[in-house]
Amino acid sequence: MISKQNAEHFTWREVCDGWYLVNQPSRLTVLQERMPPGSSEARHFHREAYQFFFVLSGIATLEIDGQPYELHPQEGAEVPPLIPHQMSNLSDAPMEFLVISQPNSRDDRVFVDAPEETWQAI
Repeated sequence: MISKQNAEHFTWREVCDGWYLVNQPSRLTVLQERMPPGSSEARHFHREAYQFFFVLSGIATLEIDGQPYELHPQEGAEVPPLIPHQMSNLSDAPMEFLVISQPNSRDDRVFVDAPEETWQAI
C-alpha cells in the first residue's frame, strides 16, 4: 500500500511538496503534489509524456497552451505531449493534486520561456 505517509517525498520550487505514489522508470509516474498559496511551476512542455492533472483539495489554475482553466476538487484536465502548460495556485489556501504521466515525465521537461536553442530535457 502507498500513501503520502510512506511514499518517497521531494520538494520543488523550494516551497512545494511532492510524493511518488508510482514511479516506474520510462513507463509511468503518479505524483501527489501540494502547492502553497501563490506558488506556481515553470511553464513547460513534455516531448513524450501525456499528463492528467486531478485536484484533490483547493483550487488550481492550470494554463494549457495559453488558456487558463480553474480546477476545483474532483476536477481534472489532460495535457498531451508538446503542449505548453503551467500549474499555479492563485488562491489563498493550499492546493493538492495528482499528476499522472505516461511515459514517466522525468528527463522530458522543456522550459518554454527559454530560447529554443537552449531547450533541453530536464
